[in-house]
Amino acid sequence: METFFKLRERGSSVRTEVIGGVTTFITMAYIMVVNPAILSFAGIPAGPGTVATILTAVVGCLLMGLMANRPIAVAPYMGENAFIAFGLAALGIGWEQRLGAVFVSGVLFVIITLLGVRGWLANAVPPDLKHSFAVGIGLFLAFIGLYETGIVTSFVTGMPAQALQTDAHGLFMTPAVPVKIGNLHDPQVLLAIGGFLLMSVLMIRKIRGALLIGIVVTAVIGGLLGFGHAPKAITALPFTGDYELGQIALKLDIASVLKVGFLPVLLTLFLMSFLDTLGTLTGLGSAANLLDEKGNFPEVERPMLVDALTCMFSGLVGTSTSGAYIESATGISEGARTGLAALVTAVLFAVSLFFIPLIEPLQQLRFAYGPALIAVGVLMAGSVRRINFDDLTEWVPAFATIVMMLFTYNIANGLTVGLVVHPVLKLASGRARDLNAGMIVLALLCAAYYLFGLPH
Repeated sequence: METFFKLRERGSSVRTEVIGGVTTFITMAYIMVVNPAILSFAGIPAGPGTVATILTAVVGCLLMGLMANRPIAVAPYMGENAFIAFGLAALGIGWEQRLGAVFVSGVLFVIITLLGVRGWLANAVPPDLKHSFAVGIGLFLAFIGLYETGIVTSFVTGMPAQALQTDAHGLFMTPAVPVKIGNLHDPQVLLAIGGFLLMSVLMIRKIRGALLIGIVVTAVIGGLLGFGHAPKAITALPFTGDYELGQIALKLDIASVLKVGFLPVLLTLFLMSFLDTLGTLTGLGSAANLLDEKGNFPEVERPMLVDALTCMFSGLVGTSTSGAYIESATGISEGARTGLAALVTAVLFAVSLFFIPLIEPLQQLRFAYGPALIAVGVLMAGSVRRINFDDLTEWVPAFATIVMMLFTYNIANGLTVGLVVHPVLKLASGRARDLNAGMIVLALLCAAYYLFGLPH
């Protein structure tokens, strides 16, 4: 393992990688419950969808560990799954066509990765904008944690239906305030706050496994207080009965995707996945000190190829587009620096295939894993100090990236806005020499996303 994963060279150890892999798994294991639930709205059965989700995570994490040697987990993306389930509903597109779009996107990713185009575009992004990716993703993670735990909640929470205003069509109008503080008298909210403070203290004291310890302690206390519910069963055989994968695997419709009328859907999926991966790899690379002196991710083609191959697998097996997961930052914050951590995460996902009934109630303990997302957000937001605040042609695009990522609840939106605003400001200020060909290409692609795609 020392020779293959270069543990000593990267300042890590087997123990550290195992802790990192376990921590990453715990903070992203919710995907096994959430992704199938979302895709069920597209007509994909939840049982087979759960198996497909787990298999994709297993394959993606294995490839990331063995091919790229990075401590980054791979699984079906949040955001893209909502686009597939809800964003395409009005177009009357069947789930077979949606899976076909996922597969074709993966094929395109493989082609441009092998040609070196994907890495070229990734390295074309200026350092200040890359650091803004890390800050935006960190705050996005923190917001997810705050919302999931109930520390922050929707403004309409607790309001009677008759108090909500509707328009002429009977649809709810936008509330005056989007979010508000949660119920601080709720024991589960208090548990989440306590869990975050515990993790913070452990991190301050530089105790290894701080996040994992915090998650376990908070979960145990919550269980003793009676929160959560018992599983309906402990084990179940995958690929049989309700979990028969044959209902969705290899049922994708590729021919329909290749028609001109499907181009906006394909463009949207392609750009969202491409930019999500770019932003996530850059943000995680910054958090793990994996970036070089130019702010580039060394050998970025390897994790991008893993991302592309896993995306193809997603479409074949029956789930949404996949890629590098921002929750990997939890494992990285525990010291994970090599692909061994990704292998540990893959093994845990593989074992989960036989314990699907047991997983569901565990993933309801948001008060336990939510604080870890907030804690990681704190750590990743520190990248803001690397942004040049004195140069507004750099700071304004960085700021736009951060706020749009956070306030539209979508990583791709933040990335596209920043990548468009940056060259516009450079040109308007007479500093076209600061731009490179890759940035111009990215800006045009992002502009096409808003003009011809389906932004959401």
